[in-house]
Amino acid sequence: MELIKQKQINPRKMWPNEAQDFTPWLAENIVELGEKIGMELEVVGQEVSVGPYSADVLAKDIDTDAYVVIENQLEKTNHDHLGKSITYASALNAKTIVWIATDFTEEHKKALDWLNDNTNEDLAFWGIQLELWQISDDKASMRLNIVSRPSTNVKTIKSKTSTESESRNLQLEFWTKFRDKLQSTKKIPSLQTPQPYNWYDVRIGRSNIFLNNVCNTQKNFVGVRLYIRSSVVDLYYPALEAKKDEINKALGCEPIWDANPNARDKTIAINYQTDLTDPERMEEALDWMVRQTIIFHSVFSKEVKGIN
Repeated sequence: MELIKQKQINPRKMWPNEAQDFTPWLAENIVELGEKIGMELEVVGQEVSVGPYSADVLAKDIDTDAYVVIENQLEKTNHDHLGKSITYASALNAKTIVWIATDFTEEHKKALDWLNDNTNEDLAFWGIQLELWQISDDKASMRLNIVSRPSTNVKTIKSKTSTESESRNLQLEFWTKFRDKLQSTKKIPSLQTPQPYNWYDVRIGRSNIFLNNVCNTQKNFVGVRLYIRSSVVDLYYPALEAKKDEINKALGCEPIWDANPNARDKTIAINYQTDLTDPERMEEALDWMVRQTIIFHSVFSKEVKGIN
């Protein structure tokens, strides 16, 4: 193995013009940004008009259909871009702001941290520092460093009853441990940031079909399930159901197919009864979920790729 000395360079060497070069490049490579912040993003538009101004990139979180405003700045952060980001988000009813810059002042980092700590849990503010490192005369590598992220544990407690807060905190604890355990196996390359919800999604390589794992603190069970959204259900579900016996054999179990026939969205799921308030039982449930997630991911990622 040969060590290569890298030199940090100005990103404008690769993208001379922010609007004409970097924004289109980012739109085409939105997956890289999504993986960094734990979201599957789909570009809605570039230079989207907001009154006399325009948002650099408007994307959508495929999990929630909520808008994400992305503001680019190939220079040190300034008040102008922070104000525009908030204006764009309010006008477009976005739930997430991603501010990308080559250098964040301490004041702007604190401003994002303050917004994350003092807004409701539906809103998220990300500060991403962009770096470009030269590897050779004609090759460079990009780094996206998170300088500010949503403070989930603080927002969980806000505007909740004590029972709701306990439940949310338990879910956040469960998903954080789940993500760490699953990440340590190195079986699945990209995992989303844990949130205090009763679900945690894992991508399988296709839009609108994914693993939607469940942590039900009220009924004390966890589950692994393939979730097929209504927009693609006519394509995927019949094709998978036609191979039901073969898929069940590959999974090594008999999951529940289409648990709610009246729903337009379809699921293929297995559940595990536990006691999430018991640390030992929680660990057992986590180990079970990690094993089953790896199996479901392996089987269904292969199956869906063959469906066109």
